[in-house]
Amino acid sequence: MKFISADEIPRLVSYKDIVEALREGFRANIETPVRHHHETGPATTLLLMPAWGAEFTGLKTVTVKTDNAALGVPTVQASYMLIDNKTGTPVCMMDGTELTRRRTACASALASDYLSRKDSSTLLIVGAGALALHFARAHAAVRPIKTVLIYNRTLAKAQEVAAQLSKEGFAAEAVSDLQNAMGRADIISGITSSNAAIVKGVWLKPGTHVDLAGAFKPTMREVDGDTVAAARVYVDTREGALAEAGDLIQARDEGRFDFKNVQGDLFELCRERVHGRKTEAEITLFKSCGTALEDLAAATLVHLRS
Repeated sequence: MKFISADEIPRLVSYKDIVEALREGFRANIETPVRHHHETGPATTLLLMPAWGAEFTGLKTVTVKTDNAALGVPTVQASYMLIDNKTGTPVCMMDGTELTRRRTACASALASDYLSRKDSSTLLIVGAGALALHFARAHAAVRPIKTVLIYNRTLAKAQEVAAQLSKEGFAAEAVSDLQNAMGRADIISGITSSNAAIVKGVWLKPGTHVDLAGAFKPTMREVDGDTVAAARVYVDTREGALAEAGDLIQARDEGRFDFKNVQGDLFELCRERVHGRKTEAEITLFKSCGTALEDLAAATLVHLRS
């Protein structure tokens, strides 16, 4: 069985490669049962995420240890095992944390390929955590992103991300005025774990694409009801959105949104069963909750390239 480290994954596949693997994954017949969720100890959660297609079965194991910060250890850690369906033999084990970060960013980039304006050149990232660099690179794989604005509660962290992106050739800038930054942005990516709305609908300019990948519980949100009400809304999966998309669930409870008005999911977009962006001026919104399909599609590509 092969073992693929976090450092090896970026040498094997590019962000554009993963975007295209996800596109094919959403077109394929891949089974994704509801993930297993277990509280295994104090401050410890175990997630098991299986998926299977024609050739491979995959299983991601994720541990969420909320008291790890004091130990200097990541809160979320994951591994991914790939199994050959012909024999049932495990053929590959890889770092699941790096895989997850990249496929999460690439799922948003895939949605952007259908929903953002083709000339989008300025990206605003709200949040400066581990996903920030990946989201800049992934969006730049499908749109001509030149300028990246980073907004974060702690400005110093935004400055660190901006410095790294500047080294990679972006015109990157840490910003403290979110309203002003939203007026400059073509695409806004939310990657925070906020429980209160940060992005306000009244600050949105026409033609903006809003990409939400944080706020992974019904009690969490990154945008207010005005943002949701102003946009044509798409999701990665309808089932996931109904269960976990706090931005949409809370907007619904405020009377600002009806899930019947979801315009489509990634299955429908990738299979061309629904239209993406229709006009240059409309506001679009994509809410990502994540699905084991994305892990399997990305992991299969990594394995085949190794």
